[in-house]
Amino acid sequence: MALHLGRLSAGSCWQAARGGRGALCGRGALCAWPGRCSAGRICRPPGSAGTEQCRGLGHGRTAGGASRLGTGLTTALAGLAGVAGLAAAAFGHVQRAEMVPKSSGARSSSSGNPEEEDELARRCSCFMALPVTDLRELRGRPSDMKTKMELLILETQAQVCQALAQVDGGARFSVDRWERKEGGGGISCVLQDGHVFEKAGVSVSVVHGNLSEEAAKQMRSRGKILKTKDGKLPFSAMGVSSVIHPKNPHAPTIHFNYRYFEVEEADGNKLWWFGGGCDLTPTYLNQEDAVHFHRTLKEACDQHGPDLYPKFKKWCDDYFFIVHRGERRGIGGIFFDDLDSPSKEEVFRFVQSCAQAVVPSYIPLVKKHCDDSFTPQEKLWQQLRRGRYVEFNLVYDRGTKFGLFTPGSRIESILMSLPLTARWEYMHSPPENSKEAEILEVLRHPRDWVH
Repeated sequence: MALHLGRLSAGSCWQAARGGRGALCGRGALCAWPGRCSAGRICRPPGSAGTEQCRGLGHGRTAGGASRLGTGLTTALAGLAGVAGLAAAAFGHVQRAEMVPKSSGARSSSSGNPEEEDELARRCSCFMALPVTDLRELRGRPSDMKTKMELLILETQAQVCQALAQVDGGARFSVDRWERKEGGGGISCVLQDGHVFEKAGVSVSVVHGNLSEEAAKQMRSRGKILKTKDGKLPFSAMGVSSVIHPKNPHAPTIHFNYRYFEVEEADGNKLWWFGGGCDLTPTYLNQEDAVHFHRTLKEACDQHGPDLYPKFKKWCDDYFFIVHRGERRGIGGIFFDDLDSPSKEEVFRFVQSCAQAVVPSYIPLVKKHCDDSFTPQEKLWQQLRRGRYVEFNLVYDRGTKFGLFTPGSRIESILMSLPLTARWEYMHSPPENSKEAEILEVLRHPRDWVH
């Protein structure tokens, strides 16, 4: 399959999302504050901003609906280990972690290349906190995918947090940096009870260690042949995950997650794959919003192949299905896992395009509806729909379930996706031909929004 590579254009959607405020630093990463980065450079807005057989960009040997540990483990990574520190300094509406290096490596010069060191320092200055991995290690492996992916997810976290804070204009993000005793850690950014958002969480995790035997068995059940050494199987995993719950029932909820997983076998062979997706959960159906959201994701996918959006859109509709209700959690988006072809770099560029599509796909919708008037009945319907959201996350979501049953997991981060408020009513059913019945019809029968 031919690949059409390149970065997602920032375009008018991005300008609308930013509303003329804030600034971008370097490669499209939004700085957590306007003006100059701590590296001394001015932050500027963007100029624009398959199968094994065909070797196209697509999922690997386990495409479809089979259980995937990659999804479960890396979605749950944000829940592992304990708290390392809390936010200390405030910039604008973002409360940033105190950027104290874990070791002298945060400021050391080990690569011998001042340009590389300046570039890394410049990029890090725009993050919500320093990278989880020591800067000396990142400088020592600039071309390694683990380095590239960690920087991408930190950039995505900063970009999304800044955009959300600008829209909210009230509450600040708390930045919670935590460490995992088995290896690695993460950065959880949470805004609660703001002017626009009831709860908004954007979490990054970068962990490593040895897979448990149970985890290795799950991988083997998916067709992966894994060769352990003394019963151990080293792994590295990282990802960014977010769920945003606005207060206004006419502003939709969004979820996104992008992740990378790597396993090293006993003979030194490394298995790797990417996963992730982005989906929208409105309380009420707005046709224009649905088309904008899906079209933005499709444009990101189309840069890398015309068959990717329809394939990953269907995968999303199938995955976010509440079986006991017979309805989807929302109006979908894209979802994929086990992407390991045609090459690591090409799949990374695809994931990068998808991550860059989050803000322009969503922020215009929130700005459009955050001041809409609504009735008590509409607020009640939002609370009931949030109950369905909670049901899916706790009953079906593989990442949540894996995290809850992982020894030593960090429950606060695992349950960060849940709203502050929700409601359940016995045998609730909306009136026929109502706005509430309209969204239920779409959740039961997914639509093609872009054709």
